[in-house]
Amino acid sequence: MRFSGLRVIREGLTGNKGWRPHWRDPAPKAEYDIVIIGGGGHGLATAHYLAKVHGLRNVAVLEKGYIGGGNVGRNTTIVRANYNMPGNSEFYSHSLKLWEGMEEDLNYNVMHSQRGVINLFHSDGQRDYAARRANTMINQGDDAVLLDRAGVRKMAPYLDFDNVRFPIYGGLYHPRGGTARHDAVAWGFARGADSRGVDIIQNCEVTGIDIENGAVRGVQTSRGAIRASKVGIVVAGRSGQVAAMAGMRLPIESHILQAFVTEGLKPCIDQVITFGMGHFYISQSDKGGLVFGGDLDFYASYAARGNLPMAEHVMEAGMTLMPMIGKAKVLRSWGGIMDMTPDGSPIIDKTPVDGLFIDCGWCYGGFKAVPGSGHCFAHLIATGNPHPVAEKFRLDRFRTGVGLMDEEGTGAQHNLH
Repeated sequence: MRFSGLRVIREGLTGNKGWRPHWRDPAPKAEYDIVIIGGGGHGLATAHYLAKVHGLRNVAVLEKGYIGGGNVGRNTTIVRANYNMPGNSEFYSHSLKLWEGMEEDLNYNVMHSQRGVINLFHSDGQRDYAARRANTMINQGDDAVLLDRAGVRKMAPYLDFDNVRFPIYGGLYHPRGGTARHDAVAWGFARGADSRGVDIIQNCEVTGIDIENGAVRGVQTSRGAIRASKVGIVVAGRSGQVAAMAGMRLPIESHILQAFVTEGLKPCIDQVITFGMGHFYISQSDKGGLVFGGDLDFYASYAARGNLPMAEHVMEAGMTLMPMIGKAKVLRSWGGIMDMTPDGSPIIDKTPVDGLFIDCGWCYGGFKAVPGSGHCFAHLIATGNPHPVAEKFRLDRFRTGVGLMDEEGTGAQHNLH
């Protein structure tokens, strides 16, 4: 089924009775060529590109819960390519290009809005770093504009420019950045993969990974054993637990990242704004709610909920940056389980087990990386070789110390990233 404006009008006038399910609900087969563990955005994108780019259709995506119920539906929806380190810069540039063609590729409206991202800076040192970062982005082929104080004020006059502790000096503006509808991304990739023959199997928990003579042979699930000669693990905050089923210990800690949304308000925030001194970021959804978040909760946990001290910290940062937010009523909050690596950068690589692949460690970058991650992980699984833009996402960099990508310059402690 293809979507069009005419189809929407016709269905609206006839009671919306002509829509069909967006993807099938098949029973698992006994054997597949490839099994993807994890039906989040990354797993579904991987399956889509395996089928579309590489013609591999005997593929199953196994999801413990339901499509859209994990981190892909628990984030602040930001899309950007404003990274500084070699390796990260190329990858997120590649991912943003895929974002820009995604809706046409999927024939599905993911509400991708390139409204721009402004990273504020509050000191001479931060301005210098923003200039270097902007040059890296431009050299990579992306867009970057260094705004002075007046330039930021023109775009976001509601900010507190004269805060005594954190005066706003200017901002790094990334016009092609923006937001997208998180669950629509999951639905679109699920629909795209299913339409090419991929089996998307919900309520199917993986309970074990079968390995013989150093090679993967399949998985054990709550719906029976499934054989496969290639298995991809892409389960975000559960990466350490699932990898342990194959006898692996990953350099991953799982932390909670909270997000919040307010009541619907009239349009007031046009861009995504990030606060350089409080790790606070905010945008406004199409329904009018202010969507915002901040730091990790700073302790390892698998609970998809947060603690009150960090909620208080996020609210304080919001009030410091834009006092007007104090009158908005917070409707709800949620927590996503972040898979944090020691250098704050991801892993897309083979494992020591033949036929077993890993895609994890996305830290804060998971949502914006969805199409790039899926594209690169599919390339790795299909060809056995890393995609050129993901060559630096090696698993063994944490063992050897070679090629570490400390994007924030905060050292090798998971919860600082």
